[in-house]
Amino acid sequence: MVEEILKKGALALGVELGDREINQFSAYTALLLEWNKKFNLTRITDPAEIAVKHYLDSLTCLAAARFPEGALVADVGTGAGFPGVPLAIARPDMRLVLIEATRKKLTFLEALRQAILSLSKDGAPCIELVHARAEDVGRLPEHRERCDVVVARAVAEMRVLAEYCLPLVKVGGVFIAQKGPDVEHELARARPGISALGGADPEVVRLTLPGTDLRRSLVVIRKAKPTPGGFPRHGARITKKAL
Repeated sequence: MVEEILKKGALALGVELGDREINQFSAYTALLLEWNKKFNLTRITDPAEIAVKHYLDSLTCLAAARFPEGALVADVGTGAGFPGVPLAIARPDMRLVLIEATRKKLTFLEALRQAILSLSKDGAPCIELVHARAEDVGRLPEHRERCDVVVARAVAEMRVLAEYCLPLVKVGGVFIAQKGPDVEHELARARPGISALGGADPEVVRLTLPGTDLRRSLVVIRKAKPTPGGFPRHGARITKKAL
């Protein structure tokens, strides 16, 4: 049942999953539920719900924007690996950087990385783990304006999220923020900052999770010009004062 949910749902999003990918998602679910007993990674514990609300939800990013072959993708505030790890499973050609500030979650992600690699006889995804706050990573030369795509899911409101993420996107790349159905108020507050950080006018891609009535809005922001020096600011300043 879960396998069919994943395969049919992914196809509805334009993604074809084979046996290898299904096996990797199954290993992901088993590890997620095992580690969730030790500390809170997800409130969703039904495998079918995990398939829809975590995995298919993550794959909506592939329906919202083009990911180039071999793209370097960063997932900011990845938590238990969403949306980054499902994207890497579906597209093992991509290189993935998972950015997370919580050490326990990084420990889980390392176990997850090893589990996925053990099931990848060929085409193994390249997954790098970075233990840091997003605003710190955006100031590092090895990460700043290097990524083809940056993704983030339910990390912060748009004006804050843009300052976390746009400094990581190279000019010509794209930032995708996964949001709920009502995002216009957030975008109205965020637009001046997005422009100041080098982003083009946001595009909102609206869709429904396959097989459900759950609506999603994906905010897609193209990087039009370099982010000025001095950004991102430190976390407290980002939160307190809008650009």
